[in-house]
Amino acid sequence: MKDQTMQDLYIEQLRDLYDAERQIIKALPKMIHAASSAELKQALEEHLEVTKEQEQRIAQIFENRGEKVKAQKCKGMEGVLKEGAELVEKGWEEAVLDAAIIAGAQRVEHYEMAGYGCARTYAELLDDENAAELLQKTLDEEKEANDKLSELAETINANAIGGGEDSEQEAESEEESGVRRGEGIRKTGTSNRKRSAA
Repeated sequence: MKDQTMQDLYIEQLRDLYDAERQIIKALPKMIHAASSAELKQALEEHLEVTKEQEQRIAQIFENRGEKVKAQKCKGMEGVLKEGAELVEKGWEEAVLDAAIIAGAQRVEHYEMAGYGCARTYAELLDDENAAELLQKTLDEEKEANDKLSELAETINANAIGGGEDSEQEAESEEESGVRRGEGIRKTGTSNRKRSAA
């Protein structure tokens, strides 16, 4: 058997990423449908359109190289998406479900960032400059999507544990009540001491 070269590894990685993007395109509509947060739905819808462009970019790289546009089963992404789907189907409360969707989506983004980072580096080493630029563009988009999910998670995760705006107002009300109760206790204690002294 002929030894596999770096060129072979590069092509294999591209085919793997191509399949990963196709799997994500199929999975995202289900996540969008399951999400209750309007902002999360919008972020996922926008990323679905971006993902379709990313899939076409890889096809373009193959075409530019005179290679057949071919996918190679990405078992890693299959596993990440399956785990995410199982997480979403567990019957969480609405806000908790949104938090679960973000957790699954961020695992997808991190897996993609690792894959695109490697493929971009291989493209640079093999002097495939046009491909390196296209892969870097996708890598930047994945980082941007992950940052957006992290930003959304701050509010969604807080709501999921009862730390949203309503809960903050409740906490403030409880705190004010506690202060008033404390003042009442101090006043009562003072009057009792006065009575004792008398």
